[in-house]
Amino acid sequence: MTNFIPIFPLHIVVFPREELNLHIFEPRYKQLINECFQQKKPFGIPAVINNELKDYGSLLRVEEIAQTYANGEMDIKTKGGKVFRMLEVIKEVPEKLYSGAIVNYPHNVMNGDEQVMKILIGKMKDLHASLQVNKDFHKAESKLTSYDIAHHSGLTLEQEYEFLQLTQERQRQEYLKRHFEATLPALEEMKQLREKIQMNGHFKNLEGFDVK
Repeated sequence: MTNFIPIFPLHIVVFPREELNLHIFEPRYKQLINECFQQKKPFGIPAVINNELKDYGSLLRVEEIAQTYANGEMDIKTKGGKVFRMLEVIKEVPEKLYSGAIVNYPHNVMNGDEQVMKILIGKMKDLHASLQVNKDFHKAESKLTSYDIAHHSGLTLEQEYEFLQLTQERQRQEYLKRHFEATLPALEEMKQLREKIQMNGHFKNLEGFDVK
């Protein structure tokens, strides 16, 4: 399927089903959001990385306009939908302040490996414990997908964009698995280094080495 959508390029990557709160202040995007909310139509957030507009992004729907200010600015709550790929950017849309794009929607397989997901959740918890971070997904662990944990696993913006382009849940699971395999040992080394530095100057209780 190919169609036209209004676009709101941002320096972020939004994943399907992600809840995103935004403050809208530019006139073009105030127009975009008001129209999408009134007409119950989605808009797209294509990622901008290193000041370059990328081809991939996610659809979002305006769930709620939480607050409207006297100058027309808004606080809105949105939720991510399908991943899209831009085929053509329409910089000037007749009678609109915002831009748009012709997009299609790559087929996305959401079924993954349940056992691998359990491992990934455990790895994510290890990461959060090391960083002293608490994250509540407000859903059962059995309902989590790779998208749910990707934003909370220390991926860079570039890595998140690579992740967004993966069209199978098993691919995304393997991506996260490799990421944790690279990240967690480094965190453990940093933890040991921090403990070593903190112990300098303290009385040490160490066993002697038997010379044979």
